[in-house]
Amino acid sequence: MTDTAATAPHPAVPRPATKPRRTLREWLTRNPVVLKELRGRMRGARAFIVLTVYLLLMSGLITLLYTLYVSTTSSVYSASDRQLLGKLVFGSMVVIEMLLVCFITPAFTVGAISGERERQTYDLLRTTLLSERAFVLGKLISALLYVFILLLAALPLQSLAFLVGGVAVEEILVATLLLLTVAFLFGAAGVFCSSMMRRTLGATVLTYAFVLLATLGPLALLFSVMIFVGTAQFLVSPPVELQIVLLYLFGLLIATNPVATLIATEVILVSNQTLFYFTAPIYDPTSGNSINVPLISPWIPYVLFALGLGVVFTFLSIANVARRER
Repeated sequence: MTDTAATAPHPAVPRPATKPRRTLREWLTRNPVVLKELRGRMRGARAFIVLTVYLLLMSGLITLLYTLYVSTTSSVYSASDRQLLGKLVFGSMVVIEMLLVCFITPAFTVGAISGERERQTYDLLRTTLLSERAFVLGKLISALLYVFILLLAALPLQSLAFLVGGVAVEEILVATLLLLTVAFLFGAAGVFCSSMMRRTLGATVLTYAFVLLATLGPLALLFSVMIFVGTAQFLVSPPVELQIVLLYLFGLLIATNPVATLIATEVILVSNQTLFYFTAPIYDPTSGNSINVPLISPWIPYVLFALGLGVVFTFLSIANVARRER
């Protein structure tokens, strides 16, 4: 009997089942911070009032531009006139949306963490099983989702310019991508400043100082470079190497400003009929010929720059929350 028991096969030990990976929808619905913030934001009348006023402003802008354009032209206009009207309506809407995103998005995130401290609920949240990553991402995502709702609600109005003519689907997609990227960058900057400051007022001042620096600073440098290049070309013909360096520097400054990126992308699309790769001619004073310098559309480096900087702000916010926890 002992030999039989010794030779009997041992039952197989069941392996622990692997934990299934959560999808994005499951992660959003299981994050208590996202659910709490979205329910609190959408439960009152403020969110719908902001959305209604936002759409009314966009609709009023389109009506005003259409009225002004029709009053200066004949009632029956050609295909080129319709294309010009479509470009005007679409460009104006995107620029207004960009300015609204730059200054509305931080307002939803500057009190994400500092507001919890002021309400004396931060310590209670940190004593729960909620990780610092879920806490920061929940605050950021819940604020960005409402901004995305504002942007998506304006897509039908942008489509009016597409129906009039002169605007391609690629332009709408690139403009929407730029708006979403800017919203993510400034939203992450607001959460980072909120994680640094103990008061929402200080976080607001710091965040909007960064927004003004990011929007107006590159523009001031752009004008300085344009004045320098114009003066240098007027006084003396610079060598080709210096012209190439100045051209890339000019493009780099454009790719760090959202408004300049929008305008430059549209200008390049109209003049070169491309949204990706193009060449710019540079005059060589030594040989008397023109050299084509390869360039890419500024929206590509700006999207990479804004996404990278936003991710850095997010990780720094998580580090600040984790450090303060200890």
